[in-house]
Amino acid sequence: MPTPVATIRNQVLVPMRLPSGFVTTARVFTFDGLVDGREHLALGLGSHAASVSREHHDHPPLVRLHSECLTGDVLGSQRCDCGPQLMEGIEEISAAGGFLLYLRQEGRGIGLYAKIDAYALQDGGLDTYEANLALGFEADARDYTAAAQMLHALGVDRIALLTNNPDKVAQLTDLGVEVAERVPTGVHLGPANARYLAAKAIHGEHALPVPLPADLEDAEQAG
Repeated sequence: MPTPVATIRNQVLVPMRLPSGFVTTARVFTFDGLVDGREHLALGLGSHAASVSREHHDHPPLVRLHSECLTGDVLGSQRCDCGPQLMEGIEEISAAGGFLLYLRQEGRGIGLYAKIDAYALQDGGLDTYEANLALGFEADARDYTAAAQMLHALGVDRIALLTNNPDKVAQLTDLGVEVAERVPTGVHLGPANARYLAAKAIHGEHALPVPLPADLEDAEQAG
């Protein structure tokens, strides 16, 4: 079934300064017709900030699908790697040229309040995927149909995807976006997010070379 068509609603240049001091300019796109009705944004960076959509470029743009994480992106939470991945994505895409799609699907699609509930369950011993399931949600409820719509609206059907997550590659491919290359993100490992990253490697099959805590290693071997 073809992906429903979305269109560019508006676009505007936004100068940016990251906490690291890195400075860039993004062309920020909004859209009409996204299937989930959410206010997702596309940030054109590098050579894709200086040009309007559908202009020819020699290489597939570098693209990151970044799911909103208020706690990590804004508050600097160290329980996840979302904030560092967002900053890394902006810098890498600014250098290579491409798009960062900022997707409004907090907590792998369960919402902000439910994510805080999941944090409480994690404090009781569950990992991030088990906590979502315990709350009655899917382990990962994210759907990237809107992301594919956004790329098609931007005239992009072939990309280099900045991700460690194989589900993003699979979903975009099924939605008619060719992933010519998967570019790995860095491993932003710290004491507060070690179990979180290990759970992503085990349950989400993310390409993350991280050491497994003993309890998660035992669970993986048992499974």
